[in-house]
Amino acid sequence: MPRSTATMLASALVLIALLCAGVLIKVPYSEMSPGPTVNTLGDARGEPVLQISGRKTYPASGHLNMTTVRVTGADYRMNIFEAVYGWLAHDSVVVPHDTLYPDGKTEEQSTQENAEEFSQSQESAKVAALKELDIPVATQVVVSTVVKGSPAEDKLHAGDVIKAVDGTAVKEPGDVAKLVTKHQPGEDVTFTIIPAKTAAAAEKAGRAPEGGEEITIRTAKAPAAEGDGEEGGKDRAIVGIRAGTDHTFPFEIDIKLADVGGPSAGLMFSLGIIDKLTPGDLTGGKFVAGTGTIDDAGTVGPIGGITMKLVGARNAGARYFLTPDDNCASAAADTPDGLTLVRVKTIEDATKSMEQIRTGKTAGLPSCSTG
Repeated sequence: MPRSTATMLASALVLIALLCAGVLIKVPYSEMSPGPTVNTLGDARGEPVLQISGRKTYPASGHLNMTTVRVTGADYRMNIFEAVYGWLAHDSVVVPHDTLYPDGKTEEQSTQENAEEFSQSQESAKVAALKELDIPVATQVVVSTVVKGSPAEDKLHAGDVIKAVDGTAVKEPGDVAKLVTKHQPGEDVTFTIIPAKTAAAAEKAGRAPEGGEEITIRTAKAPAAEGDGEEGGKDRAIVGIRAGTDHTFPFEIDIKLADVGGPSAGLMFSLGIIDKLTPGDLTGGKFVAGTGTIDDAGTVGPIGGITMKLVGARNAGARYFLTPDDNCASAAADTPDGLTLVRVKTIEDATKSMEQIRTGKTAGLPSCSTG
């Protein structure tokens, strides 16, 4: 066999071996890419995303799009070729697998966590929107979870409204822990509660829950190394619950959007609710997209995957992107052409910026910078 032919054959075999290795060798990375955007003022799968009943609403045009990110599953393992392609591509990001699924979290666990965060973000979006419109929202402290095998099991239930502990009114979730831990383990503590079913019926009727019944629970000693939502620690008294908050809205607001998780749509849901509850267009017919968590007070928080959300928004046609203040630097470092970033810290910031966008007076919009 001629030497040149042998060399070519050897090279081909090496190339084939490298190709096989590239396909077969898995690397501990995952991929993020732009996901779909959804107009909170429009429909999804044939029904309105925001459904409000019991209160006058107004037509809304334009776009207030929430944005999403697609990620590879927890069980999916990229090969070398996929990782290199992802690193080189502009419309995707390759990150360590543990970034998306820390501590060996399964896809099922991640999905459940995202669903819970999405549900909470909807509640906070409603509260923030109504507070911005000066519409009263009743807030109460509730039993969030009951620890299995704890003194509270079968006595308190998730959703029970906690009115008082030992006769002292409860105003914040943290009050419950402070009042319980005044006791020594083995002592009785008395909760004044409204059962979850009664509270749910009141919420459905659009009124604050009333009444109450007393439940006495014998406290136990907290585990030495961990708490259970109350102040844990050696010789501290606990009953085995986690306290949280719930809200009673004066009318019904439903957010209908399937297959979406996480807390990052909160800001855009709030703006969509505000738009539907006020005369005129918040957008002025403009295409605005954005992202950001939101709390009950209307504070906008940072999110992950900002660069992918920018790409998804621009591909969908957005011209303006409402950007959480803490994400501004990374967003400004890689902004798609034709997309204007608008920095927001609160829901009030966002509504003021929307007024500037609506009227076309955009020179003074708060912007993002890399510094």
